[in-house]
Amino acid sequence: MKNIVLFGFMGTGKTLIAKIMEERKGLRRVDMDDIIEQREGKTISRIFSEDGESYFRNCEQKIAVELGKKSDLIISTGGGVVLNKSNIINLSKNGVCVCLNATPETVYNRVKHETHRPLLQNGDPMTTIREMLANRKIFYDAVPFQVVTDNKTPDIICDEIEKIYSENQ
Repeated sequence: MKNIVLFGFMGTGKTLIAKIMEERKGLRRVDMDDIIEQREGKTISRIFSEDGESYFRNCEQKIAVELGKKSDLIISTGGGVVLNKSNIINLSKNGVCVCLNATPETVYNRVKHETHRPLLQNGDPMTTIREMLANRKIFYDAVPFQVVTDNKTPDIICDEIEKIYSENQ
């Protein structure tokens, strides 16, 4: 079976939806950020501060190549994995790629109490969210399938993804 690959900005629901889809579909769930943290032996925040964003993006690219060769997975990507088009290409090789979308307000409300978001550790996270979403829009739009997560229950979001998956398997 093809993979289900979830893309989207932070706070759009990738991790939660991947967990629910794992239960529904019986596929194994993998989180790209978790794989990077395990391999590097440190948190994403530490990787950003000690090694830099470009090093982290290189780690993402290597994992995208690996996961693109596997099957029967639900893959939750990091929010910036779309910045490198080759990641989408590699993950599309054996995956149905779905981008989860949410408004800046929804994203902020979902992540405002989280401290593990290195790109939001500044004095004005709402402005950062708006700017990052605007800058990344073209990249997220490149993902073949789109699902809006604002004001929807996780079950409704999963239903939409399952429909896309069954039509593109």
